[in-house]
Amino acid sequence: MRSLLAALIVSSGLLAGCSFDSVVGLVDPYRIDVRQGNYVDQEMVAQLRRGMTRDQVRYVLGSPLVVDMFRTDRWDYVYRFRPGSGEAQQRVISLFFAGDVLERIEGDVAAASGEPVAQPQQRSRVVEIPPATVR
Repeated sequence: MRSLLAALIVSSGLLAGCSFDSVVGLVDPYRIDVRQGNYVDQEMVAQLRRGMTRDQVRYVLGSPLVVDMFRTDRWDYVYRFRPGSGEAQQRVISLFFAGDVLERIEGDVAAASGEPVAQPQQRSRVVEIPPATVR
């Protein structure tokens, strides 16, 4: 009787060990939301005007994430959000300068009406920005 009980305990322990992967698969660990880069919202983009200097743009949007040393006329603001569960999302806004003044904006930005300018399958659009007013 003791040998039968010992065999039963050992076999149940072995079976539990074999099914350990299925138990781990049921347990979903907590994953944090990861935000990286420059967050640029519609209110910030609406403050930009053609003819603004680099310092004025930096004041409105902050320092750009990517400044290419070979193409000094372009600043890229990249924002990536990866939720704990789900697909990662990425927004890219590129600002182009002529000399030291802002010329145009391209990327995943929203129009003044609040509707997105770029379609989900198209990553880049040119957004017209009004010229700066002289004060």
